[in-house]
Amino acid sequence: MERTFQAVAVIFAAIAAYFWWDGNKDGAFIAAVLGCLSFFLSVRAQVNERNRLRSAEAEAEGGEKSE
Repeated sequence: MERTFQAVAVIFAAIAAYFWWDGNKDGAFIAAVLGCLSFFLSVRAQVNERNRLRSAEAEAEGGEKSE
């Protein structure tokens, strides 16, 4: 899932660069914001996966679930 968001972030960065080069600063801003949003969603997906694995390891060891 995070790879998808990272790929989308790169695509939006390229679109923003194109808009900036073309002189469309509003389009560049919007594409850059969407690229940043996609990047942070990829980070969130990585953190959620890490937390899920940590919880699964804690349950496998018989310990209490840490939140």
